[in-house]
Amino acid sequence: MSGAIDDRDTERASLRTWVAVYGCMLGALIAVLDIQIVNSSLAEIEGGIGTGVDNGAWISTSYLIGEIIMIPLTDYLSRVFGFRRFLLTNVTLFLTFSVSCAFADSLGTMIVTRALQGFTGGVMIPMAFTILLTKLPSGQRPIGLAIFAVTATFGPAIGGYLTEHFGWQYIFFINLIPGSVMLALLFPSLDHAPMQLHLLKDGDWYGIGSLAIGLACFQTVLDEGNKDDWFGSPYIAHLAIVAAVMLTAFAVIELRSDKPAVQLRLLANRNFGLGTLANTLVGFGLFGSVYVLPAYLDSSKAIMPNRSGLCSPGQASRSSSSFPLSRSSSSTSMCAWSSAPD
Repeated sequence: MSGAIDDRDTERASLRTWVAVYGCMLGALIAVLDIQIVNSSLAEIEGGIGTGVDNGAWISTSYLIGEIIMIPLTDYLSRVFGFRRFLLTNVTLFLTFSVSCAFADSLGTMIVTRALQGFTGGVMIPMAFTILLTKLPSGQRPIGLAIFAVTATFGPAIGGYLTEHFGWQYIFFINLIPGSVMLALLFPSLDHAPMQLHLLKDGDWYGIGSLAIGLACFQTVLDEGNKDDWFGSPYIAHLAIVAAVMLTAFAVIELRSDKPAVQLRLLANRNFGLGTLANTLVGFGLFGSVYVLPAYLDSSKAIMPNRSGLCSPGQASRSSSSFPLSRSSSSTSMCAWSSAPD
């Protein structure tokens, strides 16, 4: 067992594989960047399109709703349309919607384009993990994970600098640079795969529908609840009920379906379930603070966007720097988990 792990640790990925990994990491960069970069410049965007603070929150919420709906559906849709075709198409659409956001002149237009941006951006995060975990040998995965962690580091700082010196539109135009590089890296490095459109006929459409409605309502409750006095507001209470009913229905449908869109049964695996729980807790601490800090400094302390954005990279960079250190112990941990009794 240990000999097999040592062999895998000594393997090295090819140059073509690393090109694909770096390309997908750029996709994760711009997808995560567009969550953080907007938060540090939200007040300027609200003023630019002529809306207030309460309605302006939908600029962030609409993106998150689109993203969280697409993330769990990416596996199914990538099998239907092919990994390479699906990823490259969504990158192109993401860049198109980014430019559309920069030219938005009303709240309604901004919400629609941000939601579409979130749908296409939500594809790139799980695909980055997929290429990292399936193409890299186990000994090199911590390096890939560190690259992914860096994507959470500099978003607010970049957003604040661009807003302060060029205008809020450039926080969307900036996506064109890494997006174009990503297309150039992925186009020659990803393998072609045929479409499997017959999977659409057997699609878990009831599960997909209940997931989309449930997550959209749940995300709205979390984003708007504090502003609207939580369950003291009939609007929030009704959304919470719909979210609970739809997400419960989704879980039941997925567990009973022979071909579920999302494999919830994987959570019964101890390794996968504990890993998912740990990742959720880390996400609360890391992304929660990265989201809240720039908004707090901008609204409560009246600190300019470029200065508030500079407060975030430190903590995220410390987190990302720990990933390479796990390289030497990753094989031992995998061995211990895999050999432990179920």
